[in-house]
Order: sequence, then C-alpha cells, then structure tokens
Amino acid sequence: MKRWLFERTDNITLVLFRIFYGFLMAAESFGALSTGWVRRTLIEPQFTFNFIGFDWLQPLPGWGMYAYFALMGIAGLCIMVGYRYRLATFSFAILWTGVYLMQKTSYNNHYYLMVLLGFIMAFLPANRDLSVDAHRNPALRRQDMSRGILVLIIAQLAIVYTYASVAKLYADWLDFSFLKLLMESKKDLPVIGEFLQQEWVHTAMGVFGLVFDGLVIWALLYKPTRKIAFGLSIFFHLFNSYVFQIGIFPYLSLAFCVFFFPAEELRIWFHLARTEELAEGTAEIPKHSQWSLPLIGVYLVIQFLLPLRHFTIKEPVIWTEEGHRMSWRMMLRSRNGHISFRVKDKNTGEMALVKLEDYLTRKQIRKVATYPDFAWQFAQRLKREYEAKGLEVEIYAQGRVSINRNTPYPLIDPEVDLAQAKWDYFFHNEWILPYPEIEVENASE
Repeated sequence: MKRWLFERTDNITLVLFRIFYGFLMAAESFGALSTGWVRRTLIEPQFTFNFIGFDWLQPLPGWGMYAYFALMGIAGLCIMVGYRYRLATFSFAILWTGVYLMQKTSYNNHYYLMVLLGFIMAFLPANRDLSVDAHRNPALRRQDMSRGILVLIIAQLAIVYTYASVAKLYADWLDFSFLKLLMESKKDLPVIGEFLQQEWVHTAMGVFGLVFDGLVIWALLYKPTRKIAFGLSIFFHLFNSYVFQIGIFPYLSLAFCVFFFPAEELRIWFHLARTEELAEGTAEIPKHSQWSLPLIGVYLVIQFLLPLRHFTIKEPVIWTEEGHRMSWRMMLRSRNGHISFRVKDKNTGEMALVKLEDYLTRKQIRKVATYPDFAWQFAQRLKREYEAKGLEVEIYAQGRVSINRNTPYPLIDPEVDLAQAKWDYFFHNEWILPYPEIEVENASE
C-alpha cells in the first residue's frame, strides 16, 4: 500500500490546480475589498462574533483589515505564479484562518474549505513546474509527484460532497418545501427569476442536488461517466454561482476537476508537453513517510468524524445549530426570529431592556435572534461592559425562532441567566430549549 501511494505520477494536475487555486484566492481577497465585504463585516461593526474561544482574535484597527486582505491577495497571486510558494501558501493559510476564526456572522462552508485547503496546499510540491521558483532554481523542477497527493485531495472532496448529500436527507428538503422557500427570494433574478418559482423546478433542484452531491465524485473517478459528470458539474456550479452568488466556491469546485482527468489529456488541452520522461511504476518512499502517512490518516479520520458529532447531541442540529459548522451542511434551512435581552442589576434589582441597535448591525441582530451561540456571546459582551462599570448583572434572553417558516418556538430558556451560563462546545447546552415534540419528526436529521 505504501509503495502504491508513493508511486510516481505526472504532476500536471497539481501544478494546474495551484494556478487556479492561487488566482481564486487572490480573487476572493481582492473581491472582499472591492465589494465592501471587509468594511461591512470587519470594520463597521463595534465587535465581531468570533468562534468561541478566540475572543482575542479581533479585526485590526483603522485601515489594518484593508492591508490584511491586500496582503492575502498578493499571497494568492504569488501562489498562482509559484513565487516563493511555501512562504506565500503558508502566509495565506494563516491569514485566512485568522479571518475565518475572527468572525462567523458571514459564515460559509467554503470559508472552512479554504482553511483546510490552504494548509494542505502549503505542504504539497505544487511549485515544481510552471513556476517562478522552478525558473529561478532549475534543480527544483520536476514533472512527477506521489500518487498519494491525488488520493488525499480526492478523499477530502469525497468527504465534503458525501456529507453535503447526506445532510439533505431530511423532511423539508425531501418534500421540496425548503427549495420553494429558497427560490422565493430569487424571484427578481433577471431572465430566470419567474422560472425558479415553478413547483417542478423545485422538485428537479431537490433531486438533482441530492444525487449530484452524492455521486459526482464517484462519477468523475469512473472513466465512462467522467465527461458527463464534468459537464453536469459545469452546469451545477455555474447555476449556483448565478442564483446564489456564493463567491469563488463554484469555480473552486470546478478547478478540483483537474484531479480526475488523466494527465495526458490535461497536457493536450493546455498545450503543455512533458520535457522529461516519467518512470512509470517507480516509487520514491521518503523518510518522512513514517510520520506523514499516519498524520494524514489521523487528519482524514477527523474529517470523517467531525460532521457526525451532532449525533451525540440529543436535540436536532437544525434547531440548536450545535454541530452544524464544519460539517458540510450547505443551504439546508432558513432561520427567522426575534429576541430581547433584559439586564438585571443584582444590587438594586432594577431591570433594563437592551436596545440591540446600539450594539449590533442588522445582520448581527438576525444572527443573535436565531443562533444560540450568538445570543450567548452577546450576553457575555454585555456582562463585560457592565463589569467595567462596576456593576454585577444578570442577563436574560427571550424570543422565538422559526425554521423554514414553520411555527416559531422559544429557543433559549428565559429563566436562565446567560451571564452565568457556560458554553459547551462539544455537547448540548441545556439552556437551549428542546424542539417541541410535535415537530421533531419533521425537523430531525
């Protein structure tokens, strides 16, 4: 098995992906600046909702975040051309991980994928050809790599797509009601807005999305279905890009397809002839394989298990959101609700209603009203503010949440002091109220 993983294969797949990857990372970074995403998400808010445990990780003041994203964009361009590849790739991975952890108000699954991919790419020899590094140092140039690199990338993709498909196996997707709800907001799209409101379209989208996510990786691996799967991938991802406007993710997904096509075909398509002979069947087993293979195995096991963690929590993940992130649960639900916070002075007993607009942006208010971790973090923020004034307070939250426009129910126990409540990152937080038994059957995974 080890010998098979380290057998030499043409590295054009990895080299081409490096070029696409670098371009897309630069586009993501510079696009965040040009569209105002950085300003709206990281600069205008009084504070950001970081991942719990990373409170110290806050946006840079002043023009700092503009420079931060410009630096990431430059790193992406360096990755694309293969200039100081290791430094550029590690720099981008670390900087992007910082962005990912310092805010979750604009959480997207592809942000998490970019974190994983950033560190994976940093360890891969993607600058061995068609790069400034190889031009400056001819001794670096090679046109082969270990087969295990292909296995690692494809295994990661299989995990992403398989879990995305499995997560759709719940009532509101299978009866297509969520698709109908989702398409209502797309009614004004040019050309196809009205078309998307038809019931048969919702059915087709629901079935196609479920089957595509579940089978596309295997169809790309199988030669007779590869080109059909690639054609469907182009349609699927370009459709998603136009309808949902989800940034670079559709194009990154298409870039991954190079890993499924024979190197010979790719060289013909891109007019990149080999300049050195590939010794078929030879294997170079490096010394680091003694620790690198077990490490990669552990990584893949973690990636396999992490999306299953919500099964250890007694309430439905679609209700509590516990175990949702980093689980490839993409475009599955709509959350709406309202919330109010009351602050009680422990010494005087005086109660005061918090005006959320004084602290939060409109988008943050929607998150606080419908996501329990956001509500808890906001309560902790209020607690620190009052402590700074020398006041001891209790903080209570009351509101209702609706999933996919179903009947709204209370999400947070209004009798629990959130200032004293603890957040359990791995298991259920008891101050999150259970989903009513009458609808658990319809909302469970």
